[in-house]
Amino acid sequence: MLQPEDVGQRVVVRRIVGIRAGRPCFSDALGELAELSESHLTLVTAQGRLSVPRSEIHRARRVPPSRRPAAAAVAALEHAADAAWPAPTRAQLGDWLLRSADGWTGRANSALPVGDPDRPLPAAIDAVQHWYADLGQPALINTPLPLAAPISAELDARGWRGGPPVLVQTAPLAALLAALPPARPDLADAPPVELTAAPSTDWLAVAANRKGDLPAAARQVLTAVPQIRFAQVRVAGRLVAVGRGTVTGAGRWLGLSLIEVAPEARRRGLARQVVRALADWGTAVGATNAFLQVEQGNAEAVPLYRALGFTTHHTYRTRTAPAG
Repeated sequence: MLQPEDVGQRVVVRRIVGIRAGRPCFSDALGELAELSESHLTLVTAQGRLSVPRSEIHRARRVPPSRRPAAAAVAALEHAADAAWPAPTRAQLGDWLLRSADGWTGRANSALPVGDPDRPLPAAIDAVQHWYADLGQPALINTPLPLAAPISAELDARGWRGGPPVLVQTAPLAALLAALPPARPDLADAPPVELTAAPSTDWLAVAANRKGDLPAAARQVLTAVPQIRFAQVRVAGRLVAVGRGTVTGAGRWLGLSLIEVAPEARRRGLARQVVRALADWGTAVGATNAFLQVEQGNAEAVPLYRALGFTTHHTYRTRTAPAG
């Protein structure tokens, strides 16, 4: 049977769907395990989310991913993502990164356990807890899976809580641009996307509404990247769509984040136009691939990115140390 550390992994579930001639009938479901509780499990399949009561499960097991990335590729992308979301307070534990940004977002306030911590794993986790305790913050560790599966298992044994699975998705920029509509600023119903090197006040207000109040550390996370653009779309002077693009990873990776459209302006293709503008900029400065991070349960964003050709490179979960 599946265990908590299998959340975020590719699994197959054989379930009982009926009885025929006194014998059970079975159906198999394949997908990524999004949730595992005492009463049911939830899969994200090619057809959508599927919730299966435990009472209907005959057998369930993890299966190899259809295309497992090399450990070096996961590590390189995680470091590119770290550079795109740079925490102002940083330290190293061997190869591991320790990061803090006054508690603003899990990504900027968690350890990244990629590489060798230069000590046994239990001692490394103890050191992470001490570092965050000295800052007066809860200890968080991001576990890229399956690369950090041994770390995840140790955290399970220590009672660390797991956040929702986050998909780290990628797409070649050429393919992404081919899937996106061309910019059409000449059309009355297609307001132009403006790219700036610094965020406007109302752009920051959108970020605060989504991520929480912005301490000084948050502003550094948002802006302290050498190659960066902030996208904004205005209608009648009002900001209705935003996005953020960074180029990191030795100039290879365009990172997309904070793609947001005001509720009253949705279903008009503005998110695609924002992504298009940032992809055009990333291509112009030499990037060849795009990446983004999206919670697996985000029912609006995941289908959009799938339609644009993004596929899951790997997943991660943010783990939180037990209180006390």
